[in-house]
Order: sequence, then C-alpha cells, then structure tokens
Amino acid sequence: MKFKDILKELRLEKHLTQAQLAKELNVSLSIVNKWENEKKNPSADTLIILSKYFKVTVDYLLGLEN
Repeated sequence: MKFKDILKELRLEKHLTQAQLAKELNVSLSIVNKWENEKKNPSADTLIILSKYFKVTVDYLLGLEN
C-alpha cells in the first residue's frame, strides 16, 4: 500500500475529515489533501509527527511493514 492510502485509512479509522486532521496536526487542509492525492510528500519530521499521532511506525506509514 502507498503512503496516501495508509494515511487515508488511518484518518478514516479515527472518523476524521481532512480538515479535522489538518487542525489536529496544525497544518493546512491543502497539505493533507496533497498528501492523500500524491501531490506532495510529508517531510521526515512530519512523518514522525504522523506516526506519533496515529501510534504507528514511520515504516508502517511508508508501507514498509504491516
């Protein structure tokens, strides 16, 4: 699975809209939208923030482990 699919799946499991996730992470809605549409990749620092928020590893976010 690709990062965009994993992010969307994790977001939906928490019943969050893109706007709600953006607010939780203190980023813009357009950034979350770009991540989920493969128009932009998150930085390494952002991957760490996402992994802590969703309580998964960075490798999981990147599709390197199940």
